[in-house]
Amino acid sequence: MNILILGGGGREHALAWAVLQNPKCDRLVVAPGNAGIAKMAECASLNIEDGGEVVNFCEAEAIDFVIIGPEAPLAAGVADRLRDAGLLVFGPSKDAARLEASKSFTKEICDAAGAPTAGYAHFTDADAARAYIRAQGAPIVVKADGLAAGKGVIVAETEAQALAAVDDMFGGEFGAAGAEVVIEEFMEGEEASYFILCDGKNVLPIGTAQDHKRVGEGDTGPNTGGMGAYSPAPVLTDAVAQKAMDEIIKPTVAEMARRGTPYQGVLYAGLMIKDSQPRLVEYNVRFGDPECQVLMMRLGAQALDLLQAAAEGRLDEARVNWADDHAMTVVMAANGYPGAYEKGSVIRGLDALPETSSQIVFHAGTSEKDGQIVASGGRVLNVTARGATLREAADLAYAMVDAIDWPEGFYRRDIGWRALG
Repeated sequence: MNILILGGGGREHALAWAVLQNPKCDRLVVAPGNAGIAKMAECASLNIEDGGEVVNFCEAEAIDFVIIGPEAPLAAGVADRLRDAGLLVFGPSKDAARLEASKSFTKEICDAAGAPTAGYAHFTDADAARAYIRAQGAPIVVKADGLAAGKGVIVAETEAQALAAVDDMFGGEFGAAGAEVVIEEFMEGEEASYFILCDGKNVLPIGTAQDHKRVGEGDTGPNTGGMGAYSPAPVLTDAVAQKAMDEIIKPTVAEMARRGTPYQGVLYAGLMIKDSQPRLVEYNVRFGDPECQVLMMRLGAQALDLLQAAAEGRLDEARVNWADDHAMTVVMAANGYPGAYEKGSVIRGLDALPETSSQIVFHAGTSEKDGQIVASGGRVLNVTARGATLREAADLAYAMVDAIDWPEGFYRRDIGWRALG
């Protein structure tokens, strides 16, 4: 197969790495890719949110299968354009992608499906939102309704923080994403990510992970796109996962099909778990980043077979072969992230690091300049390792982190702290 992956971050580097392990892959193109991906696959310059441009590229390059990494092309309807052109594609339609593109739509689906989630209200007017916050009190959660690159969620510990978040969102801090706001009750518990492949009607769970959203150690400071992750997540026991499947995932997929917008792709359920009861925090319609990195590290070559089965509507025949292993990824980010950060600093020491089935550095925000790898994003590297235990995976990952010479970067030293105790 000739395969095209859309995207250029750490998630797409991990997908590319897993796809290339599979002998079915004859040729792999990643658009736009990054400096790390360019060492293992062809990279193409494409506007990945322009469905027509992507279709033309696929036809010119005889692409057999397209895997869409990020949420923006999904929300823009690129999967629909590809399907209309007769191409095999992994990723939901524009209508189904509303599960991530609109927080209020997700709440509507949860209400219809009877899926347990936080109590909420939806606002298009700042004054009404402020009045609601004053009536409810804090802690409370304020979310931009639309896509905000993982950053449009404020967990406000005080009423003043919540009111400021409303002002920021309606004031344009998150652009069009904040034109509408969803305000939710604060849910207590431990958060975890559950990843399920869907083919429109069948569902297949492919793993659990836990992300670290806050920038600082001990889960302090502002939210980020994610500072590290590990898999599996111990809090998502088999019993809790089954409960989430029966009460949240399956009813959602059934409701989407009932509406004539069947869901096909990966459904990423962010769950809050308290006293073994899962409740939905939010859905994402693509693999998490950096959770994808630890999932791909554990799945390896079979990932391509599973994604293809989902795209072809035959997940009922598919099985996941799990090793009894653990994986961890540590994000190295540019100083200043998630605020203002500088680009262009040189990263040294990467060439000396292992690239094996148990240790690899996935690139997120990198480019190549004058033969050197330079930082070109906020989250720059995903240092990833696999081991028989989580402690072993952590030791391997942090040993690689310590070998990277990049004074302009920083990272958290406590990824996995909950599970490692």
